[in-house]
Amino acid sequence: MLNIVLFGPPGAGKGTQSSKIIDKYSLIHISTGDLFRKHMNENTVLGQSAKRYIDAGNLVPDDVVIGMVEDKIRENLDANGFIFDGFPRTVNQADALDIMLKTHGLSISGTIALEVPEENLKNRIRERAKTSGRADDQDDKKINNRIAIYNNETAPVAEYYKKQDKFAAVNGVGSIDSVFESIAEKISSF
Repeated sequence: MLNIVLFGPPGAGKGTQSSKIIDKYSLIHISTGDLFRKHMNENTVLGQSAKRYIDAGNLVPDDVVIGMVEDKIRENLDANGFIFDGFPRTVNQADALDIMLKTHGLSISGTIALEVPEENLKNRIRERAKTSGRADDQDDKKINNRIAIYNNETAPVAEYYKKQDKFAAVNGVGSIDSVFESIAEKISSF
C-alpha cells in the first residue's frame, strides 16, 4: 500500500498535485480542507469547531483534525493507499498519524514537500481567491498569518520525516506537469 504525505505552505499547489497523484496511483485523497468543508457543510460538531478557526485564518486544533482523518482512514481500509494533503501539519499530528496507521498495519511510504517562495505563494492565493470564495484567501493579513503559522508549526514536520528517511523536497515552481514529473520521480524511490 502506498501512503504519501504531500505538504507545503498555503498556495504551494498541494490540491492540484494531489489530483494528479490520485489519478496515477489510484489513492484515496485525504485533504483536511475537504474534510473541513464536508463537516462544516454537514454542520457536525467537528465542522463547527473547524469553522471558527478557519474563519480567523488559524489552523484547526489537532484533536479536531485527527478525528476527521481517522474517520476517513477507517472508511477506506481496502484502498490502494492514501495521499494526505495538508495533513499532518504538526509533529504531534505526524505522530498521531503514524500511530493510527500502525493500528491498521499501515505506515507512511514517504513525504513530499512542495517548496515555493513566499511571494509566489501570496500571488497564487490572491489569484485563487478570485474563484475559491474562501474568506481566508481574500485577506492579506490572514494570508500572511497562514504562511507564518506554516513556517512555525508545519516546517518541523519535515524533520520528523527526515529522521525516518521518508522525506523528499520538490520545487513547486514551474508548470503543473513539470512539478508532477518531479513528484513521480520521488514517489518511485519510496
